[in-house]
Parts: sequence; C-alpha cells; structure tokens
Amino acid sequence: MDLIQLYSDYSVDYKTEGHKHCHPGWVNTPCPHCTGNPGYHLGYNLQNNYYYCYRCGWHPIEPTIAKLLSINYKEVEKILKRYGILVPRVTKSDTQVTKVVEHRMPSGTGPLMKNHKLYLESRGFDSDLLERTWNLVGTGPVSLLDGLNYKLRIIAPVIWDSQAVSFISRDITGKSSYRYITCPKDRELILHKHILYGKQDEWRDTAICVEGITDAWRFGTQAIATFGIQFTTQQVREMRNFFKRIMVVYDDDPQAVVQASKLVSELKFRGVDAKRIDIVGDPGSMKQEDADYLLKQLI
Repeated sequence: MDLIQLYSDYSVDYKTEGHKHCHPGWVNTPCPHCTGNPGYHLGYNLQNNYYYCYRCGWHPIEPTIAKLLSINYKEVEKILKRYGILVPRVTKSDTQVTKVVEHRMPSGTGPLMKNHKLYLESRGFDSDLLERTWNLVGTGPVSLLDGLNYKLRIIAPVIWDSQAVSFISRDITGKSSYRYITCPKDRELILHKHILYGKQDEWRDTAICVEGITDAWRFGTQAIATFGIQFTTQQVREMRNFFKRIMVVYDDDPQAVVQASKLVSELKFRGVDAKRIDIVGDPGSMKQEDADYLLKQLI
C-alpha cells in the first residue's frame, strides 16, 4: 500500500509524522468533508487502513478518496487497486467490543491540582462542582499511556452502566497540538463513539445533546455529548432508548449545523421528539448564567 505515492501523484496536500497535526503511523490532509475548518484534520491510519477526521469523525475510504482526488466513484476502485490500498469490509462482528488490554488511566493521574482548577475557572466553570459531578481527575508534567503523552490534562472518565469504560482528556496549557486525546482504543471497555457522555443515573425523559465534554459540563447533568459532531448509529439508538425528547445544541459553524440537523432527522425517524437549537458560538464558551437560562427554557 502506497498512500503517500498516491497523494504525491495526484498533488494532494499531506503531512506525515513530525507535523503538529500528525500522530506516528498516520498521514494527514485537509479534510474534504468539513471544509471551512483549516488544518490537516483528516488522518489515514497506515496500520489499520481507515480515515478519521479529528473534527468530524470516521469516513469510509472510497468516497474520501473520490473527494480528495476530485474523481468519480468508478475511477476510485481502479486507483485503489493500482496503489494497493485495502478497503476493510464492515461486518457485524466489527460492532462488538473486545477488551484487548486492561482499561486504566494514564500514569501520573490524580486529583485536580491548582493548575487544573485555574484552567476551569478561566473558562467560567466552578472547578469544585465539576470535579465532584463529573469525577474529573488530572495529570502532571509527566503522564504516559501506550506511548501517548497525556501531560498536563484534565481527564474525564466515560461512565456507562456505573463503570468507567473509557476517558477523554483535555489539554490545560493551550500549547498542545491536540486539545483532546481520547483513551487508546484497545483500552476502551466500550468504544466511546458507541455510547454517550453524561450522568446516566440522573437522566430524565428530556436531554440537551451537545458535541463535547465541556459543552456537557456547561449544561449540567441533563446534558449528553456525542464526542464530536459526527454521531454514530449506536449513539442514536441509545438516545432513543433513554429519552423521549432531545434538544440538539451544537456549535454554530456550518458543518456542525448540518450535522445537528441530520441528528434531529435521525431521532425523529425513530420516534423521538427532537429539535435543533441554534446559538452563537459553542455551549462550552457560554456564560454560566446564559447556559442556565437556556436550560430552564428548554427543559
């Protein structure tokens, strides 16, 4: 397989290991699926043969190649064969989760320290309340897990059926190339994109659906998050199982608005009373009093 040769032959702008947007083992390009968001967000995993955009999520290989090269689908198959690019075929077993290694937190994880709390307070959050409500912990200047660097981050455990099954980390320095780094896939007891972030034991019939963990923190325990604007069938199924009414509050950028509308349509098709709520900016950056007022109007 020679994806780099393919990109070179067709003049696709790409970056490899060493660039700030590119992890080892990945080749990154600007994402053709979420135009308007500059950066090399679309990565191709050279070992497992799949595309993933850090902004809008997983994408199948054929339509992605078609968009990157500006060709039609009939040409894609010939090009994939020519460059030896394999297209994994999804089977039912692919949706089942197999625990490969023990689930655990990065090294150096402990209670939130002063620098973690100052970061949260700089964003208008009550750090003590968030620590208690969302079981937040933090990492120090040295923190590793499976070769990934988690230093100086807030770690948000992902709880499902009263068990920690994954985690999401948020950089507090503003200097990392990756604001968020998730739990290594092999250590997830359940893939985080198959479930929802939130306080499952406090959910009621109505929920506010947001993109990310900080958005959920802003709205509180009646919020659920899809870990980005790219939602999955499994997440839609869980929403249908838990809620009768869902207000979708994504960011105001064009791609997020499109995805919010798609999610509302999917939920309505499954019998959920769903509605898209438009705001300026993103929920995580709202003033707390504004978020509280909106929440009161919606629930």
